Amino acid sequence: MTAEIICVGTEILLGEILNSNSQYLARELAELGIPHYYQTVVGDNPTRLKEIVAIACDRAELLIFTGGLGPTPDDLTTETIAEFFGVPLVEDPNVIEDIAHKFAQRGREMSANNRKQALIPQGATVLPNPTGTAPGIIWQPRPNLTILTFPGVPSEMYRMWQETAVPYLKSLGWGKTMIYSHTLRFWGIGESALAEKVAPFFHLTNPTVAPYASGGEVRLRVSTRAASQAEAQELIQPVAAQLIEIAGADYFGANTDTLASVVGQLLKDANQTVSVAESCTGGGLGSILTNIPGSSEYFLGGVISYHNSVKTAVLGVTESKLAEFGAVSETVAQQMATGVRSLLGSNWGISITGIAGPDGGTEAKPVGLVYIGLAKPDGNVESFKYQLGKERSRDLIRHLSACYALDILRRSLEGLGIRG
Repeated sequence: MTAEIICVGTEILLGEILNSNSQYLARELAELGIPHYYQTVVGDNPTRLKEIVAIACDRAELLIFTGGLGPTPDDLTTETIAEFFGVPLVEDPNVIEDIAHKFAQRGREMSANNRKQALIPQGATVLPNPTGTAPGIIWQPRPNLTILTFPGVPSEMYRMWQETAVPYLKSLGWGKTMIYSHTLRFWGIGESALAEKVAPFFHLTNPTVAPYASGGEVRLRVSTRAASQAEAQELIQPVAAQLIEIAGADYFGANTDTLASVVGQLLKDANQTVSVAESCTGGGLGSILTNIPGSSEYFLGGVISYHNSVKTAVLGVTESKLAEFGAVSETVAQQMATGVRSLLGSNWGISITGIAGPDGGTEAKPVGLVYIGLAKPDGNVESFKYQLGKERSRDLIRHLSACYALDILRRSLEGLGIRG
């Protein structure tokens, strides 16, 4: 069985809402071991929806629709599908009763147009909606073709999927072997460079290895189909171990690990603390660190020294060095890191100063130039220079700066080499 996801709604095409339903269903299908090769978004237009159904019927055995099940005239999914297969709609009295009951619970009277939601194709089974008024359907209009429909409201769709659709699909024999994935996460190496290092692994068939990158981070997803998680781990772990060995210090964690969570655990393990001094990131590094529950155990606080007067008055950066080298410099980064470590009494002090843009760059110091300072427990201090690219957005430069700072601290805590 192969599946196709069809999301109905002009508002998706116009970019007014994020199509999170496709992402959710794709993950769920993967866990059930049901392959799917196509996702389609179509507006609230019956002609175009029928065209999509005709195409999808030829290439998939399971069609999953979301959206278009409401009471308004532009909610056309059910009636359009029924017309395509030449089947009449039949009003289900149980659905009418359920909708009326839900309205009554809210102290309202059911509107006449809500009766439309009780119309289902003859021969279809109602897929109940425990929270909303729009039920879905489970329907086999042809041999070897199953249709599932869901409302577009994500919270309603998620519950309907879990409570009814998943048990139904498992009753058909799906879910006996599922797809398990283990994601390896890397920082400090580009996607193409890592891909070149591990290229032979991309030819594996079980498990498979696939790279992808986002926001400066590179990931390798190792996936396999197996009857149990234990069986999957036996297949995945040897491959993952080889990939980690090849990547070396650029590997920082797996699955839900983040640079911040890994750094936090390393600090806790070492019974050490960190404080931050930020200029161009404006508190972004501190925010990332405190996103981790329990971070108060190791993160003491920070100073947002956006203006030079704060660098000198609070962090102890010398005015002569500011005048000689400028705020965005190796020397100032080091003094900021030393200053915040001393001020807050932490084991580690880390600083960021740079030009996030889009203005403020010069030929000597272009947009994207960032210095990160690191004051260590032994009193030594280092700085690292990064040119993150003047073509990048301000937000991305700030994000990358904070992540590189975390990676510097991670590598230092692990005793690894640092790329500047």
